[in-house]
Amino acid sequence: MTSALRQQLLTVIAEKGLRRLPEPVQLASGGWSSEFIDGKEALAQWHDLELAGKAIVEAVHGAGIEFDAVGGLTLGADALSVAVAAAADSCWFIVRKEPKGRGTGRSIEGAQIGAGDRVLLIDDVITTGGSTMKAYDQVVATGATVVAAATLVDRGETATVTFANHGIAYFPMITYTMLDIAPVEGTPLAPR
Repeated sequence: MTSALRQQLLTVIAEKGLRRLPEPVQLASGGWSSEFIDGKEALAQWHDLELAGKAIVEAVHGAGIEFDAVGGLTLGADALSVAVAAAADSCWFIVRKEPKGRGTGRSIEGAQIGAGDRVLLIDDVITTGGSTMKAYDQVVATGATVVAAATLVDRGETATVTFANHGIAYFPMITYTMLDIAPVEGTPLAPR
């Protein structure tokens, strides 16, 4: 059963973030699709971003999972991490794709997580879960525990297998079937 918040979020994503392109484009997963989902554009207005944050917190907390910090790999996780942190009254962080080459040389910006911290990983659109698993590697290196992963849109069935392989509870707010688009498949990532 879909909550009222998730139903509203589906409308936002379908109207503001889904584009049907004349030619397929390559996705971060390596897959191709002529149906492009831009989560950042869909949530560019604060009330839409706030809605997404509340929907994710409702789903994760509704499953009895608590977290101290939320974040993921830049750029897909940036605004969404702040919205979820605001809705949950928790901390946010962003994982860089490459460690900063000057100053502190950090890989993680925002909240400095570590042992004892329960982390929710986030991304705007997921196909295989590869970007989220890059963030996962950086997060577990700090000693923090990943308690769940969430996304606005899951484009197929692969990410579910990837997260199950790693023992991570997974919460896609919207699926390809809800958007009535073709799935994009890939190879699930093996346990690390």
